[in-house]
Amino acid sequence: MGFRSLGEFLDALEGRGDLVRVRAPVSRDLEITELTRRVVRADGPALLFENVPGASMPVATNVLGSPRRIAFALGADDVDRVAERVDKLVRLKPPAGLVGALRDLGGTIETLSTLRTLAPKRVARGPCQEVEEATVDLDRLPILKCWPKDGGRTITFPVVITKDPETGESHTGIYRLQQYGHDTLGMHFQVHRVGASNYRKWAARGERMPVAAAIGLDPATVFSGLAPVPEGISNFVFAGFLRAEPVELVPARAIDLEVPAAAEIVLEGYVDPSERAVEGPFGDHTGYYSAPEPFPVFHVVRLTHRARPVYLGTVTGKPPTEDAVLGKAVERVFRPVIRLVLPEVVDLNLPTEGLFINVAIVSIRKSYPGQPRKVMHALWGLGQMMFARYIVVVDDDVDVHDLSEVLYRVGLQADPGRDLEHAEGPVDQLSISNPVPNVGGKLGIDATRKRPEDGFPRPWPEEIRSDPGAVEAAARAIRDDPTLARLLARSPP
Repeated sequence: MGFRSLGEFLDALEGRGDLVRVRAPVSRDLEITELTRRVVRADGPALLFENVPGASMPVATNVLGSPRRIAFALGADDVDRVAERVDKLVRLKPPAGLVGALRDLGGTIETLSTLRTLAPKRVARGPCQEVEEATVDLDRLPILKCWPKDGGRTITFPVVITKDPETGESHTGIYRLQQYGHDTLGMHFQVHRVGASNYRKWAARGERMPVAAAIGLDPATVFSGLAPVPEGISNFVFAGFLRAEPVELVPARAIDLEVPAAAEIVLEGYVDPSERAVEGPFGDHTGYYSAPEPFPVFHVVRLTHRARPVYLGTVTGKPPTEDAVLGKAVERVFRPVIRLVLPEVVDLNLPTEGLFINVAIVSIRKSYPGQPRKVMHALWGLGQMMFARYIVVVDDDVDVHDLSEVLYRVGLQADPGRDLEHAEGPVDQLSISNPVPNVGGKLGIDATRKRPEDGFPRPWPEEIRSDPGAVEAAARAIRDDPTLARLLARSPP
């Protein structure tokens, strides 16, 4: 069973010694950012700032800023165990009766029962509406200013809820909201996101789009809001799967949307398609300030919250940061989805150094000529993998997480004259190297071993391998010699 609320999760973290209450006064302007940044770099605990001058509620940061907390939040020992559950889910086939169901689900009653927990549960009231403010005043919230040249204070970790006007299906995404005034925010819908797609549909109808922003949710729902959930699967359904319990939704007070009942704070309002305002600059995950650009304006008409709410924030910037840690977790959890589409894929690494969207390293079982290029283009056409600027393809025996080994293979096994695949396509809206926004060049590198069927005219050399007998003798000598054992304890064979 997962966690039903942010507060429940924070209590559990404190019980494990993985949360620190900061009782000294710390400003929401720049100071919370600096402390959080240092703690994330030290792989430290979640932080709860209880004394934020001018604020009536505490601020929680670094809540999901370590792999151990993400795994704990999703009910597993490590993130790869969550990926195994996702693998079972995406490989389900329509079963032939109960016996077929048990066979297709690996024979586990637990997984079978999980199917019944996916749909959200509608409730009449929830803690998120314990208090309804008489007037909307965003200044009452401890909205953070993270970096010195930011355009203003920004809500950095909201789960923004929109709805497709054609299908009625709701969607959640995490989009930053820069504060303009006491009841207005900049809605940073990046052009490729589902929220932006919904916005364009409402704009085509000439209607205002209802929007809700939930601040401070249970970790599974937060994770689902930033995850690349395949189209056609509700984020709330996926959150219910992760936490093995349905997400409770309650009707919003002022708009036609449903919001998570257990949220700490909910902002309700609308976006008018005829109105835009400059949003930014903002210190982003690239390590640079994003350029000021016009974005839609979110008018907040209703503000509700728990009786004793906790404001959830995060800090973006050059990794390591909390969003970088979350990005790595998303990579591991959604690897089964990629392998479902590309079964030849063995493993995938979206390295922190590549900001999780710019560089992808993939190992494959190569079976036919041109397969590495096929994999490159397939990945560029798969969801948010379209943003990858560089894709490196290696053989299945290469550890994609060992960047030293990958660079060795690229330098040795990729010929710049024949093994580079140049392309052009969508890039992240915050990318800085492309001259034209949202579109840029891409490069695929085939660093696999070459064979005659690949059109390689000369024999590929045989790699140096240790003699099995020598390996066994060396292991025996290490076991028998304490000095050797100590010397080589941390060295791989």
